[in-house]
Amino acid sequence: MRRMVGEAALVGWPAYAESWNDLSIDEYMADGGRYRRRRYASLEAQPGKIARQAHRPHFQSLDYNALNGGVERWFEPITEAVGEMPFTRRILDLSLGVFGAAAAPDPGYPWRVEMHQFRIEARAGEQGRPTPEGAHRDGVDWVLVMLVARENIAAGVTDIFDPAGASLGSFTLMEPLDAVFIDDARVFHGVTAVEAVDPDRPAYRDVLVTTFRRSDR
Repeated sequence: MRRMVGEAALVGWPAYAESWNDLSIDEYMADGGRYRRRRYASLEAQPGKIARQAHRPHFQSLDYNALNGGVERWFEPITEAVGEMPFTRRILDLSLGVFGAAAAPDPGYPWRVEMHQFRIEARAGEQGRPTPEGAHRDGVDWVLVMLVARENIAAGVTDIFDPAGASLGSFTLMEPLDAVFIDDARVFHGVTAVEAVDPDRPAYRDVLVTTFRRSDR
């Protein structure tokens, strides 16, 4: 990923990663959990043109999110400063290239894009759950999940399944920029709970999740 992103965009990485320290508690957790922080933005994107859209709620049907779906969820917006960082633009351009090639010959631009900054926290005696809804699809065409930071946690294993529930593999995003590109129509994905290694220190998993959906669907 470092090679794909390029050193020019990575100059801004420290400020980009630091922005995860300014996320708000997710108030919509149906399990009552207080372990997730996030910010959110919606965009319209095609090669050479990315436009941020008016802030709107995030919505998933219960078919795709049996825990938290079925309601409009208003999250704090990703800040303008983060949205305008060269690194943010580079990640979007890179994803458009990867997924556009997979969708050829008719990518169906422009795409509707939703970008999420997530922090999952673990505390003494309390796990953090990156995907409390379990193995799932997001109801889009494509998904990028990229690790920003892992601090004082164990586990957080990503599992990939076929639609029948058979395992296709497991791996752990360990280093900043480790990423997975997901064909959401073909596979389900989930991440195991994280636990604090040292309960006396802050423990969290920071990720960027960006979803892409053809505007004609």
